[in-house]
Amino acid sequence: MFNELYKRELEKYNALILRKNEPSDEYNGIFTRYKYPVLTRNHVPLFWKYDLDQKTNPLFIERMGINGVFNSGAVELNGKFYLVARVEGADRKSFFAVAESDNGIDNFRFWDLPVELPDTCPEETNVYDMRLTKHEDGWIYGVFCSESKDPEAPKGDLSSAVAKAGIVRTKDLKIWERLPNLRTVSPQQRNVVLHPEFINGKYAFYTRPQDGFIDTGSGGGICFGLCDDIENASIEEEILVSPRVYHTITESKNGAGAVPIKTEKGWIHIAHGVRNTAAGLRYVIYLFVTDLEHPEKVIAAPGGYLIAPFGEERVGDVSNVVFTNGAIEKDGKVYIYYASSDTRLHVATTTVERLIDYAFNTPADGLRSVDCVKQRVALIKKNLQLK
Repeated sequence: MFNELYKRELEKYNALILRKNEPSDEYNGIFTRYKYPVLTRNHVPLFWKYDLDQKTNPLFIERMGINGVFNSGAVELNGKFYLVARVEGADRKSFFAVAESDNGIDNFRFWDLPVELPDTCPEETNVYDMRLTKHEDGWIYGVFCSESKDPEAPKGDLSSAVAKAGIVRTKDLKIWERLPNLRTVSPQQRNVVLHPEFINGKYAFYTRPQDGFIDTGSGGGICFGLCDDIENASIEEEILVSPRVYHTITESKNGAGAVPIKTEKGWIHIAHGVRNTAAGLRYVIYLFVTDLEHPEKVIAAPGGYLIAPFGEERVGDVSNVVFTNGAIEKDGKVYIYYASSDTRLHVATTTVERLIDYAFNTPADGLRSVDCVKQRVALIKKNLQLK
């Protein structure tokens, strides 16, 4: 029984890993979706889940289950595509694991061992959503959410938590050095991204100040801050870059996503916005561009979302959600890695040219229905004159 079951599951795993991905026929001229996710719970090697010793597991029972694989940082090294994915076990604990691919759209395969971060924070319970920055100082930095139980929560409250921005660095994605967590004036931090270049000789971060673990409270949106020393990172002032706005896709909260992509026109930011609905929070992905010399200054902000949950992407552990914390630009082509419903990871491909066109030639949000319909009527009338 053991050998038969193992052989069957191994064949299924190998077929999944070797499967070619196919572009979707959905079209908007901005990006291309793909038919299959690039990482799922079934992409995890069998030896992460099963005891493969027949003596101790004669019935071939899964010992350590995997719930989902999603929210991945991304980096290109030596011509290969690497994802540092959030892997969530059946026990609700998340950890990081590296998967690599030759082409960035299929055949991603996890390395044999997950990432073992230095255990420098004894109060830390969970880690997730790492952003990977190839910095001009020569290091690859990972900035992630470090979650711990709220020490000031009332007795019996087992859900209140504290979110901080953890920082690690590496040269090869194998050996990781843990640095002290980022300190800011805000009570909590999530969705923090390190800018890839020095700004005025300093390290620059995009932050998301919030008063609580879930609610942003007085947090105004995506902010920008500088620090002198990455080995003891501290931000004294957070400048608002992309604000939350009433009755838009960022009404409830928003946060930085992928590391900004440098172009001749400016820094492309691929972020996430959240609004509340009768069915709960809805997460989408949006885009804006900041000035090359002053990356805290927005110079283009097309209205609406770039990517929203579509079809089966709307179903999962946390439904109606898409989220990105990783993108790779290579020779003008852009690979956006986005998760759906906290369950699986997808890729959407586009080009710098298309994103710039979209950013600078799409109308900004009109903010009121009367103004938004004027924008659409102007487009319709222009097109009717061309008939």
